[in-house]
Amino acid sequence: MRAAREVLSATAGGLGYPERFVPALLDPGRATPALVAGPKGKAANKRFNVYRNNVTVSLIDALAAAFPATMRITGETFFRAMARFHVRETPPTSPLLFEYGRDFPAFIERYEYAQSMPWLSDVARIERAWLDAYHAADAPVLPPHALTSFPAETLGDAVFDAHPSTRLVCSAYPAVTIFSANRESGPVGRIEVRQPESALITRPALEVEVRRLPPGADAFLCSLLSAESFGSAAATASARCPEFDLANAIIVMLGAGAFTAIRHGG
Repeated sequence: MRAAREVLSATAGGLGYPERFVPALLDPGRATPALVAGPKGKAANKRFNVYRNNVTVSLIDALAAAFPATMRITGETFFRAMARFHVRETPPTSPLLFEYGRDFPAFIERYEYAQSMPWLSDVARIERAWLDAYHAADAPVLPPHALTSFPAETLGDAVFDAHPSTRLVCSAYPAVTIFSANRESGPVGRIEVRQPESALITRPALEVEVRRLPPGADAFLCSLLSAESFGSAAATASARCPEFDLANAIIVMLGAGAFTAIRHGG
């Protein structure tokens, strides 16, 4: 992926002229930039086209590596065609290759030929969250006894500090089930689940974990991750979901290592 790394450096300003070089590099409809020349100042159209193709292929390969379940669902041919359009539309903005593709789920959501798979963009969001969790900073997780030892009379006002790896993806579709079925290499059977699902993505130790949340736990955790108090988060979840089980949600969040600390709100 050397070519992709070079264009990432160019976009980040390493070449000093990304505004002229990068657009032509990613769009085959553009002419070879005048600043690109071969030996003795001759035109370098063929060389530039080869380099242009290598960059595009490298970026598509990066997307394929970051979104394997998405590619398995669509098939490689469909995925690479879709990824090619994304590459042309969205040049990289960071010299770090794993950062590329952050906008890919949103692109999938509006991609014309993916409209028959409305859940596909949420599967991609889970994969992107998985990758972000994988690269997140290490931090100790909140031990269960920290919650039980917190003063009961002030627990309602307590706030939680999120673990750097914690991500939440809420979907109107069974995206977690679809993600899990297609992340493995085994055969995928018919998926009968139809209800909405939300995913909690964490990396409490060395491995990234993806959990399907019980009803209402997504609203509860979303509030906590937004620095709302424990009491407010529980009230919001209960109001939105009559099936919400606070005790079960606490067990899930502690088991997942979603937070690092609990403290008094101010």
